[in-house]
Amino acid sequence: MQYEQGLVWFRRDLRLTDNAALAAALARCRRVYCAFLFDRTILDELSGEGIVADRRIDFIHRSVIKLNTLLRSRGAALVVRHAEAADGIVHLAAELGVDALFANADYEPYAVQRDQQVKQALVAHGRDLLLFKDHVIFEKNEILTGSGTPFSVFTPYRNCWLKRLSAADLAEHGTHAHSDRLAAPPRSLPMPTLRQLGFSTTNLDELPLPAGEAGAQKMFEDFKSRIDDYEQARNYPAVRGPSYLSVHLRFGTISTRQLARFAHDRIDSTGAETWLSELIWRDFYQMIVWHHPHVVEHAYRPEYDRIKWETGPAADAMFDAWCTGITGYPLIDAAMAQINRSGYMHNRLRMVTASFLTKDLGIDWRRGEHYFARQLNDYDLAANNGGWQWAASTGCDAQPYFRIFNPITQSEKFDPEGDFIRRYLPQLAKFTAKEIHAPWLVSYARQKEAGCLIGSDYPRPIVDHAEARKKTLDRFGIVKR
Repeated sequence: MQYEQGLVWFRRDLRLTDNAALAAALARCRRVYCAFLFDRTILDELSGEGIVADRRIDFIHRSVIKLNTLLRSRGAALVVRHAEAADGIVHLAAELGVDALFANADYEPYAVQRDQQVKQALVAHGRDLLLFKDHVIFEKNEILTGSGTPFSVFTPYRNCWLKRLSAADLAEHGTHAHSDRLAAPPRSLPMPTLRQLGFSTTNLDELPLPAGEAGAQKMFEDFKSRIDDYEQARNYPAVRGPSYLSVHLRFGTISTRQLARFAHDRIDSTGAETWLSELIWRDFYQMIVWHHPHVVEHAYRPEYDRIKWETGPAADAMFDAWCTGITGYPLIDAAMAQINRSGYMHNRLRMVTASFLTKDLGIDWRRGEHYFARQLNDYDLAANNGGWQWAASTGCDAQPYFRIFNPITQSEKFDPEGDFIRRYLPQLAKFTAKEIHAPWLVSYARQKEAGCLIGSDYPRPIVDHAEARKKTLDRFGIVKR
């Protein structure tokens, strides 16, 4: 169906290149407006009272500015509003007099409910809502088991995903054709500043994180030269192994299709093959949230909601120690220092810290998940939830409950020289590579020589791993019985 006027609602797709909704609008409308809404429903919960520093909002704001600059270079402009998203976009559609609203689909429960509300309001006034697949390669029911049910285990899902994949699934949704149809709104309001939104600028530059489409492409170009080493390098937090593109994937400043296409074309590279699997994990977790929205607040497997997690003042104190990085386990504390300072945490460390909270401290995975949700630049509900439930052994395709990461051996294996630990815990810098993973085991004389007394300059372990492991086996064993 063709339309006279359309409105593209940018959400988690802050780019012009290879954008499914934008391409469809340009092909089907004679005039196309573009908009982004800072959703009060989400932002008010984050900001509370006063001005808050939030790296995600800072990154989004910078990326929206860059998106507007790109649109202006094409003779158009981005309408930016600060409003309740559902009401705000419906009012804007009426204000502009458009015939249809174009947007890329979002599969989180809040987004699904919001889009249903928007559709009902638009239809009531003779307007259409058209949603497109964009931030995943396969969505909803596109990848199912032979019996027509959703997968619950990743490996067969990945195999089916790869078997189903065709060139058409990775094809670019071009937006250069008909770009002359992009239009500036008849009435333009200034873009709200971060402060007007209730936020302040942050330290996005502590770990280089260039915003916008150009920033994403710059980081992708850097990763291309390292992708062949990805399989091994990704496991070592002191090494430049990951792509660091997760924030750009989360907010759509780069196309998932572009990344998957590049990895698939280099499938003879074990690094590219491994990285493609990581992209497939994103689709897998989006599929899980779509089919099983209860996972947002409950265990994927209902029986694991019966687990008796540690509660009370002692558990709260241990949780605070975990959050602030004073558990006495260097790799855990360095990882928490990384996320608290930069909003980023290495993927290996996300698994290790999550295992420590749930298996060593016996604390409910939801508390850790919520903490990561507040801290991570790249927070994505589906991936964050899936990762935490994997580590806690409560989710689909979860790590078996009897496999419990040992924080010392993980440290020795993946930070063998202690370089990552020294970067974030300089008080431990003078311990040797052998000593730094468990400094409480060295003599008092050696601690004094290293200038770091355990229990004074650095905390003693708040829990004994061997004893905690036994408790975890008992905790899960009761549920299994």
